[in-house]
Amino acid sequence: MREVPDYWRIADDVIADVRSKKSKPGDKLPSIAEMRESYGVSHGTVQMAYARLEALRVIRRHQGKGVFVNDPKLWMREP
Repeated sequence: MREVPDYWRIADDVIADVRSKKSKPGDKLPSIAEMRESYGVSHGTVQMAYARLEALRVIRRHQGKGVFVNDPKLWMREP
């Protein structure tokens, strides 16, 4: 079995937090530096995770303000 890349694991963790309502729409996510420290990964790895989450519409980035959770209605499919 192949190991999941770190950026994928970080993105999956953020998605899981939103699904479990630990993170709510409008919540600010940790900075790249904070995520890097928390996961023990490089700046680029966190950037890739945030890029993946942005492509999936899970988050939105605001230059100079941070990264925020989008409303799950925009991206989450009903089971």
